[in-house]
Amino acid sequence: MGSCCNNDHHFDGASPEYKRALWWVIAINGLMFLIEMGASFQASSQALQADALDFLGDTATYTLSLLVIGRPLRIRNRAALFKATSLMIMGVAVFGMTLYRVIFMQTPEAVTMGSIGALAFTANVISVLILLRFRNGDANVRSVWLCSRNDAIGNIAVMIAALGVWQSNTAWPDLIVASIMAGLFSWSAIQIFRQVSQSNDHACE
Repeated sequence: MGSCCNNDHHFDGASPEYKRALWWVIAINGLMFLIEMGASFQASSQALQADALDFLGDTATYTLSLLVIGRPLRIRNRAALFKATSLMIMGVAVFGMTLYRVIFMQTPEAVTMGSIGALAFTANVISVLILLRFRNGDANVRSVWLCSRNDAIGNIAVMIAALGVWQSNTAWPDLIVASIMAGLFSWSAIQIFRQVSQSNDHACE
């Protein structure tokens, strides 16, 4: 009959603690976008630029996550779909820019890559720790966790790329890491798409 069951029992973010945590993470990501984007141009690093764009995307999508907290499941799932689509677009864009750099290759500055990568890693570890207890939420909440986790992994990859650039004196380590990050963005988008689909399947019409 006309009843609506909702079997999605995941935490939806509707708590003061989670909102405060999200505000802190938004501030950290916004600041790191400004720092890392400037450094990416200075160092001519595609990996740093990819990571900076990720910080920008996270700032925007985390703000969206904050706005839909407590809203109906349908709206929260739409927000998660928007974030997944943004991640997929970002992955394609980073891959395209990396291909461009393959053609017009310029060796990055390894010291700047490594130091900014370490700073970004520290910022993302702080974000991950802030969000750790909220990692098993609904698609909207989990997408925030996935983005922060991916950022920390990406920062480690940037530091490895910096070491590779320094040792090889070529741009290839930077370009390879940028390509891996593009793939990670796309894979995370697929995970979010799947969780939203499963959530929709569990909700009655």
